[in-house]
Amino acid sequence: MIFWRGSVCIMEIGAQLYTVRDFCKSLEDFSETLKKVADIGYKYVQVSGTCEFDALWLKNELEKNSLKCVLTHTATDKLKEDSVKVAKDHDVFDCEYVGLGWYDFREDDDTYCLDEFFDTYKDVAKNLKDNGKYFMYHNHDGEFKRYKNKLIIDWLAETIPESDMGFTLDTYWIQAGGADPAFWIEKFSGRVPCIHLKDFSFGRKMSVIGEGNINFDRVFKKAEAAGTKYMLVEQDDCNGEDPFVCLKRSYEYLRACGFR
Repeated sequence: MIFWRGSVCIMEIGAQLYTVRDFCKSLEDFSETLKKVADIGYKYVQVSGTCEFDALWLKNELEKNSLKCVLTHTATDKLKEDSVKVAKDHDVFDCEYVGLGWYDFREDDDTYCLDEFFDTYKDVAKNLKDNGKYFMYHNHDGEFKRYKNKLIIDWLAETIPESDMGFTLDTYWIQAGGADPAFWIEKFSGRVPCIHLKDFSFGRKMSVIGEGNINFDRVFKKAEAAGTKYMLVEQDDCNGEDPFVCLKRSYEYLRACGFR
């Protein structure tokens, strides 16, 4: 597979820091974790699941380690209460994509959940867009339930326009929801600038990329065609292994696939 045009890589690989969240509980640990991630070889990160930090502190730590934050998962209270400030903070560390990491669509009352989501996040998405950011919704498996003969993820995509909201599609959670990751990446072409790479093994086990059963050749090809810029490695559960070792094995697999 070739994902280069001249000397430019079409899609970049990064690390989702939620993988190493247990090592980001203080600013001192967070700083050391950024160094470890950079030492593996990653140049891009998503900031998620960390301790509280000042935007300028993060900017300096990223620069110190030659890293760029391309996406965050931002706390719901911050998004709801002051999305303009969220956008301005992201300006400080030069991050375009502002993500919502979770919304519980596995409750019984889907009508309530959808209405509440749209009432809240339509305005959040518009405010972020008006301030130069793009709101990104991250799926789990609950979005692949049917509600009134349509999947919840389709309700989301059809109700909030592409101009206001993209999707950080997660390969593991799509498969856990009984769907095909490559199909959904293709279906949402143009609104998937970032995706999560996470492998899926027997028993719903989360795995190092290339060590499970997701067909990543198809995922990569569909992501390239869909305009994906960043593929972010995530492993919520490392099954007792050192998460930095898991991030390294995933990085080495992706390097072998032609990514840099």
